[in-house]
Amino acid sequence: MAETNGYMRFFPYEEPYANQREAMDRIYNAFARGQDVLFEGACGTGKTLSSLVPALEYAREEDKTVVITTNVHQQMRQFVEEAREITTEESIRAVVFRGKGSMCHIDVGFEECQVLRDNTYEVVDKERDLRELEARQEELLEASREGDDRAAEARSAVMDELEQVEETLEGLEDTNTCEYYYNNLVGDNEAFYSWLYDDVRTPDDIYDYAERQHLCGYELLKDGMEGVDLVVCNYHHLLDPMIREQFFRWLGRDPEDVITIFDEAHNVEGTAREHASRTLTENTLDSALDELQDSDDARSEPAYNVIAAFRRALEETYEDAFGFGDREEVDGTWEDVSISNEDKRDDLTLNFLQQYTGKGIDTELELAVHLGRELDEEYEEAYKDGEATTRQECQTLRAAEFVREFMDESADLGQYPVVSVRRDEATDEVYGRAELYTCIPREVTAELFSEVYATVLMSATLRPFDVLGDVLGLEDPVSLAYGLQFPEENRRTFAVESPALFSSERDDPETQATIAGVLEDAVEFTAGNSLLFFPSYAEAERYHERLARETDAALYMDEPGTSVEELRREFVDDDGAALFTSLWGTLAEGVSFDGDDARTVVVVGVPYPHLSDRMEAVQEAYDRTFADRSGRDSGWEYAVEIPTIRKTRQALGRVIRSPEDFGVRVLVDKRYTEAGRREMGKYGVRETFPSEERGEMIDIDPEKLKFAMLNFYGDRDAWAGAPPTP
Repeated sequence: MAETNGYMRFFPYEEPYANQREAMDRIYNAFARGQDVLFEGACGTGKTLSSLVPALEYAREEDKTVVITTNVHQQMRQFVEEAREITTEESIRAVVFRGKGSMCHIDVGFEECQVLRDNTYEVVDKERDLRELEARQEELLEASREGDDRAAEARSAVMDELEQVEETLEGLEDTNTCEYYYNNLVGDNEAFYSWLYDDVRTPDDIYDYAERQHLCGYELLKDGMEGVDLVVCNYHHLLDPMIREQFFRWLGRDPEDVITIFDEAHNVEGTAREHASRTLTENTLDSALDELQDSDDARSEPAYNVIAAFRRALEETYEDAFGFGDREEVDGTWEDVSISNEDKRDDLTLNFLQQYTGKGIDTELELAVHLGRELDEEYEEAYKDGEATTRQECQTLRAAEFVREFMDESADLGQYPVVSVRRDEATDEVYGRAELYTCIPREVTAELFSEVYATVLMSATLRPFDVLGDVLGLEDPVSLAYGLQFPEENRRTFAVESPALFSSERDDPETQATIAGVLEDAVEFTAGNSLLFFPSYAEAERYHERLARETDAALYMDEPGTSVEELRREFVDDDGAALFTSLWGTLAEGVSFDGDDARTVVVVGVPYPHLSDRMEAVQEAYDRTFADRSGRDSGWEYAVEIPTIRKTRQALGRVIRSPEDFGVRVLVDKRYTEAGRREMGKYGVRETFPSEERGEMIDIDPEKLKFAMLNFYGDRDAWAGAPPTP
């Protein structure tokens, strides 16, 4: 094993924190043993460099590539800055990769792009052949003039081949091609790669450079990724199995030669679940049926029969699920309808079996799939040959493959069939969607983690590690946890003994008066700005409106669809202001509020996710998969409680981001208190926090919070003028 301090050549600052040096040692040694790492570090403790520095060193020694990934845009920007700092100490080849859609200069979809690439490459290839053949025939012509009979004979054969190539090129004139990609293929791209690796370039940098030169920056980046030390990318490049296979091919690496680092890794579970889930809308079914009606193939009749039956079953299923007035309440967002029943299969499957009459579902679905594949090939040829201006996607193939998978897999453990509805804003019509929802994300992640050489999963909120390892399918990982390294006297964490805010309790006038009083005190007795997190946007709006009548402080309301960055800028520029938002919104994680940006953070209630049929299915799948011999409720703990407390901890981490920073964290709900732990069974959540965080919690009566905050901020001379009077 190499000396572990060799990795310090990649550390861009004068001296690491004490915990950073220890973490780098342990992570490097884990790589040497081929182990994965679960790494929890509080906000501001240098997790990124603690993981990235030893990874780069080990990769340099063992000829591997490091891929660091996140699903948070701000973190992506941070990775770029860290990589640029590293290059000032040690030269590395780094690329930042983003999806094709955001880098395409002509705005075409994936399928169209593939055809354009193939066509363009064929044109360039034939033009190259033409030039070579013309040069060859001129050489042979010269030789034949000098009396070489064999040259004359050879030239005749070359002329025949030249004629064929000219005819082929003439036939390609009407095909669809990409001018940007054409310029990539015919030009000298050394200037681009020299520019690319002279610094760490963002996708926007590459797009702008390529646009000026009329090149395809995305394809240049793909072609030039071989031999890089570091790649920065989004989650989907690794969590989508098909994209991952292509991504590693672009890297020129086998999976075992890749080290992956996942930031904000508490989000991997949900993101992997999204990537694994499959959907089919009623509109796609209608398009497939129209497509089949236009086909004169003998297979179109049985294909139409089986797809139409599924289409009727889908509509019947959601119509039967509507109660009085439910249809009128449907809006433009997807909303699940209940299709579970006491039988082994769901309502959609049972309705499909009732609706279907024919020679056999399996037989007709196979015919539909085969026909769909042929139609899809025809559409590709039509676009390739220039007979169509867009690359049409075969809806029959998409519908038939989904229905086949739905019937084969919907009863499997970990797969949950769902029907959702929404209103089309253009037509005002309600339509449905069928979905195969994947409850257990390790069906996606376990394969990835077993394929690559090693993985670091890092976040401020990963614990309990055993639960995360189970859910994601990690085998024998190394676990590291570092709490806040900043002075403990610079922070206070209060658990307010207010009513337990179960959904049934939230409308009680006395409860609302108590919560409003706590929030008013928290805002008034904060020497600076306050962040207030709620279980939903509706609850945030409720107390925003209430406090607007009772306080003169500047109050900001985060609402879905508004610009978070603009709202954040206005808020941090203010003083003594309060920002109201949902814990499930984008401000709860990945957004920093440093120093005076915010001093107090308040979490109101235990923000459990909506306990829908979908969530109950996840609980049941976890119960059956991770049955705990100690008798714990694995489904509730794994699927609901632990993810919720991770969210709460993420929100608390928005303040106190440096050794000089100070602030107050407030948890408003009896379930966070010691009394709640004793009295409320599984609904008391205090024990779900790590032990060192529990040790800092101070239980306090609602009416005493203002005095505690006054003392804390007063001890730090935090007010510019006179402090408020209780």
